[in-house]
Amino acid sequence: MPQFSRNLDVYQGFNFKKDKQTPVGYITALTIGGVALKADQETIKDPENPDAAIADKVVAVLNHYLWDTGVTDAMYFSGQVSVANKQAVAEMLLGKFSNIEVVIKYVVYEYDPIGKKYFKSNFLDAEIKGLLEKNGDELNMSVADNESREVQSPKNYTFNIGVKPQALEQSLNLATSSTKKLAKKWGVTETAS
Repeated sequence: MPQFSRNLDVYQGFNFKKDKQTPVGYITALTIGGVALKADQETIKDPENPDAAIADKVVAVLNHYLWDTGVTDAMYFSGQVSVANKQAVAEMLLGKFSNIEVVIKYVVYEYDPIGKKYFKSNFLDAEIKGLLEKNGDELNMSVADNESREVQSPKNYTFNIGVKPQALEQSLNLATSSTKKLAKKWGVTETAS
């Protein structure tokens, strides 16, 4: 089965330049275990309209996204978060987890050389609901102790999370160009007995 895997340009994500045509991505909303991370990066440029900021503020500027495209496959995000969000995630990791529910909204942009413009290649119409993935007994979530050096300001820290679907069929959008789009399902609805 094909996978949707993108290495994303963090520098371009923070410092969008019209003449650079590398993929970028953002988490625009993220709640983990009932704790909402702050969408506190406000002036990130919208690749489809570089004269304006993204309508949703940004929780994380992504450096990698991976999904194997199966309805039960987990999604993996790696990106840069603010000091406040780094502290919130570190507190969660050091505390006791009982609620592993995740609510997330994200977007990945790529450049279409034929259409000569950026387009959303993987995005959501609404937030999707998932669960923190586990690697053995460990939750698949981490945040760096030391700040990243790809972008000096604002201070930012590498954050990783794996999210598997809840027992609920949800929808996301994929595109291969600015004109070729399709919807994919994520999760399988389980009937309550």
